[in-house]
Amino acid sequence: MSVLEFSLQTRLRALAAQGLTRRRRVLEGRARASARVLDASEKAETQEMLAFASNDYLGLSANEEIARAMAEGAANWGAGSGASHLVSGHLLPHQVLEEALAAHVGFPAALTFSSGYLANLAVTPTLAAQREDAIFSDRLNHASLIDAARLSLARQYRYPHRDMDALARLLQKSPAKTKVIVTDAVFSMDGDVAPLAELFTLAERFDAWLVVDDAHGFGVLGEQGAGSLSHCGLAAHPRLVLMGTLGKAAGVGGAFVAAAKSVIAYLVHKARSYIFTTAQPPALAVAAQKSLFILAGAEGSARRERLRARIQQFREGARMLPWPLMDSQTAIQPLVTGGNEAALLLSEALWRRGLWVPAIRPPAVPAGAARLRVSLSAAHTEEEVARLLFALSALAAEENIAASGFSREKAA
Repeated sequence: MSVLEFSLQTRLRALAAQGLTRRRRVLEGRARASARVLDASEKAETQEMLAFASNDYLGLSANEEIARAMAEGAANWGAGSGASHLVSGHLLPHQVLEEALAAHVGFPAALTFSSGYLANLAVTPTLAAQREDAIFSDRLNHASLIDAARLSLARQYRYPHRDMDALARLLQKSPAKTKVIVTDAVFSMDGDVAPLAELFTLAERFDAWLVVDDAHGFGVLGEQGAGSLSHCGLAAHPRLVLMGTLGKAAGVGGAFVAAAKSVIAYLVHKARSYIFTTAQPPALAVAAQKSLFILAGAEGSARRERLRARIQQFREGARMLPWPLMDSQTAIQPLVTGGNEAALLLSEALWRRGLWVPAIRPPAVPAGAARLRVSLSAAHTEEEVARLLFALSALAAEENIAASGFSREKAA
């Protein structure tokens, strides 16, 4: 064994000792609420699982209409785009999708990306590119927003989660020529919604950009699924920049940035993760157009209504569980266990009962705040959510689970 390999093996053992090892599981079929899952380990076995683990909030990832649209898109436009958007890879389906996305969220223009990560890496370092600039980020922002800030030369400030007074003080003290406030709209591990109206007021007061990552709100919240800005009563504005993903509620893949035409034009010229990346396959753009059509129509409304019913059902049923339920009204419903091993023990106990609920541990959440991330979908039935609640109640009564250290007092 080489020194380099030994070093990696030592680090892996350290992760295991901290309860931070991770595994991949393979789905043998479409991504549905009920799935056949192959555990990618040496003793791989296929199990029938009821999944509360995905971001497929409206159950559109297995939608037949969207799948047919993707197949037709591939037949008509080929398997790949062939180049970056600025060379020769910007096909008509990309252009049509960008115009449809801009209209859907009510902004003058939009730009598509292959992933939300790339979209976030494009925006913040481009708007705050100088050492004299400043970035102000919520402490619980997604990793892609954190990495985007690190790529910038600007000074970085992190304010306590949703603390508008603290943010106002930081903005007041900053002499930066360009200020950029960056926030998740729906926080991916807590499920709560940022105070977007208050953030916009501060952006206006201190002449700052407001960059909103709506990965987990787009398609779910707001009028016709337009997202968190609509949900919070905000309309398009020249200082607002919105990022949304198409691989969660929309059920396809890719992402977009919507903003004023001048912002989009500047990103086209300056955003490195846009300029130097091959454009997404045009078939994905065709499929996303079909998804937008569904989101804006009666079916989209019905799916959002079903999701709201499942959220209410779960929250009402989880009140008596020993693990604190975070204050979330979205599809993300975290049960806080505290320690890493406690979260793993509960997750594994549910797995043995045919329920797939992931244990979330650092660095995705702060140390001491490990949790189960229960992810609900319009594809879940009332009976399936009841099954999860029954299993959690049964586990709460088991001595080995109770002895693991779960308690409202310890997890709070």
